[in-house]
Amino acid sequence: MNLPNSLTVSRIFLVPLLVVVLLTKVKGPLILGLPKDIVGALIFALASLTDWADGYLARRRKQITPLGQVIDPLADKLLTSAALISLVQLDLAQSWMVAVIIGREFAVTTLRSLAYARGVPMPASPLGKVKMVAQVVAILALILAHGQTWPFYWVGQGALWVVVITALVSGADYFRRFNEVISPRVAEFRAPDKKRKAG
Repeated sequence: MNLPNSLTVSRIFLVPLLVVVLLTKVKGPLILGLPKDIVGALIFALASLTDWADGYLARRRKQITPLGQVIDPLADKLLTSAALISLVQLDLAQSWMVAVIIGREFAVTTLRSLAYARGVPMPASPLGKVKMVAQVVAILALILAHGQTWPFYWVGQGALWVVVITALVSGADYFRRFNEVISPRVAEFRAPDKKRKAG
């Protein structure tokens, strides 16, 4: 297993650790004298850093593999879903907002997989990248808000609204692009059938 894929796998292993740290009720310092909100934020920041690093290293070293293309988006979805659901459990995020974000993630992943299976890649949209950055900011701020409410809570809530809006807009854009990809191919499949019937 190459280095980029190893980083991706390490991100998957950080997911249960993050959930345990966030949802375990502990009084006083947790690790090395740090409160659990700081430890949770550090774990999430480290996992997010591996998300950037594995893609960068895979491109730079030309080590893009089919395995990496499968497990990288899976690791991303596991990390963000686990973090957001934990924040709902901690009453730091509204459940409907998290449902919209996670639902959009799985819908877009399905669309991109279907397009890829037909030999047409669907690269991430600029709005999708904005959503990703806002998502990291929102999760980090809301994790830190568990220890002290201001200003992290309001920063996190503002960023979460940005995530919801960009998730909806970029999700609609993915559906539009998917229809543009599929429609011509549907026509191609139907055309030979008509010829055969005519013959």
